[in-house]
Parts: sequence; structure tokens; C-alpha cells
Amino acid sequence: MSWVTSRARPDIVALEPYRHAAWEPGLARLHANELPWRTPGDDSQDGLNRYPEPQPRALIERLAALYRSPTETLLATRGSDEAIDLLTRAFCRAGEDAVVVCPPTFGMYAAAARIQGARVVGVPLLSERGFALDAHAVLRACGSDVKLVFLCSPNNPTGNLLDATAILELADALGGSALVVVDQAYIEFAAGAAAEALVPRAPNLAILRTLSKAHGLAGARLGTLIAEPDIIALLRKVIAPYAITQQTVELVLRVLGSPHLAQMGRRVGEILAERERLRAAIARSPQTIRVLPSEANFFLVRRRDPALALGRAREAGLLVRDVRGLPGLADALRVTVGTPEQNERLLEAWQ
Repeated sequence: MSWVTSRARPDIVALEPYRHAAWEPGLARLHANELPWRTPGDDSQDGLNRYPEPQPRALIERLAALYRSPTETLLATRGSDEAIDLLTRAFCRAGEDAVVVCPPTFGMYAAAARIQGARVVGVPLLSERGFALDAHAVLRACGSDVKLVFLCSPNNPTGNLLDATAILELADALGGSALVVVDQAYIEFAAGAAAEALVPRAPNLAILRTLSKAHGLAGARLGTLIAEPDIIALLRKVIAPYAITQQTVELVLRVLGSPHLAQMGRRVGEILAERERLRAAIARSPQTIRVLPSEANFFLVRRRDPALALGRAREAGLLVRDVRGLPGLADALRVTVGTPEQNERLLEAWQ
């Protein structure tokens, strides 16, 4: 019996997956209750009157090449949010199990756990060490009821990378007791960081990737979970049968080639240059307490006047994120790097 079988919800392990209406090339589809005609205006390749593949093979193969991972270790999801939700539903029993999160961090980990009725155990990042992971504290917090440990690297909203060695050592120390999930949504912005460095090197390590950030496809809603085949097979029991729309599949297959990747690299470089220019300019303001270093397309600013700064940004037609409600960030705002023109407007508003 694998560790996945012993730690996942027993009812999900025993669950027979939904059997969708499979089809074969050359055979007319009179078995799925679809309309036989396209709707006027439908210019898609395969027709939106037809259901897409549950996990489209061509898409999975393209993502496997992008993330340098075997196809059997990938699950395509509606953004990383769905992967977080699927993991929580598949592993956590309401009122019995728990997840560990490391605040301040992305709020969906705790939200998914609470929706599922799982207990949330918070192990704060070490603010005095640049919001580093306290791996020893995480390990101490992992009782027998903890099924998932969610980590974000680069971390949202603090922007720092978590130490890869510490993450791997944590996964190894936890063994088969908990799954360590590392959200790498912003990894393409981390200069010098090998994005595939954490491609699962332990059976209890899972990676979340997305096309929403550096790839500029947030509206397409496509995330990827990379994990051991046993975990992928488990989650395929839980995911909706036709989760990825035909429009998304066709869009990603069309754009996710060498020209797009070259353009993405150039745009990431532009974002990084603008990020450092913005950070340096904002740091010179007398109202700035500190501008935190970042390995993402955003950064945190600690200000003496955060409420006033929010108002001035809005007056200039700009929105920045108020993160003052998060632990340890009572005076902080999160700034996403925009176009040079937008960034200039922010600097003028905050002069």
C-alpha cells in the first residue's frame, strides 16, 4: 500500500471515478447528448458543441515539455486554485484533518481548508530573516492529523524565495505522513532560480505551476499540478470530468511555442528592470520605512502613511494591494509592477 493510499481520504481512495463518454476518431458521437451542429460564430477547431477531452493529451504533452516532467506526473487544472482545492478535498476529512500554512502567504490555502472543514495550523515565516521558512517549526507542527503543508516560493505577498534545500529536507523528514505542496506561480521571475529545481524529487512533494503570471494567460485559467502518478490518479477521481475548456486548449497549443517563450523571456526581463527601478525610487521617499527585496513581479512597501498612499494611488487611477491585515504586515502595501507609464504615475502619486 502506497503512502498516498494510507493518507488520502479512505472514501476517495475507494471511489470509482466518473466514466465520461469516451469517443474514437471516425465514429459519430451519438452517446454524449451533445448537439450535432456548431453554434453560429463558433470558429473553434473541434467545435464547442462537443465536450473536450477530460485531460487533453496534446495539452498535457505541451505542458510536460514546458515543465520537463513526464506526462503521467501532470494534472491540468482551472488555475492553481483548483489544484489547491482538489488536494484539500482528496486528503482532508472534515473535522478530523489539518493543513499547515506559513503566513503571511497566499490566502487560498487556508480558504480551501476551511471550506473543506479542515483545521488550519499557522507556522509563521521568520520575518527577522527575510520571511524565511522555519522548517523545524513546521516539522514540529505536523501532528498525525496534518495531511498537507502548503508553501509558496516565491512567496505571495512577501516576494522572497524559500530555500529549496530546506523544502526538500522537510519533505524527506515528513516522509509518508504529509504531502508538501510548493506553489511556484512566480518562479519565472526569480532571477537565477532553476524553475525545475523542485520538480518532485520526493514521493510526498507536489509542485503547482501556472500560465497566469509570466505567461500572461490569467484569463485562460490553466494551472498544472506536478506530482507522483499515484497522486495524479487520486485527483483525477475528484476533478470535474471536462475541467479545461476547448478554447483554453486551443489557445495554449497555439501560443505556447518558441516565439511565445522568447517574448515571455523579454517581458520578464523588462518587469525585473522596472521592479528594481520602482523599488529604488520608492525607497527614497521619506514616507517609506522599507521596500522589501523581491523575486516576483511585485514587491512589498512598508510605509508610515499606508492609508494615505492607498488613496493617492487610487486618485491617480491605480490600485495597489492593501495587505495590512496579514500577520506582520501592519504597515505594508503590495505593488505589482505595471507598464513604465503606470509605474511613473505611481511614483508621482507617492512623491
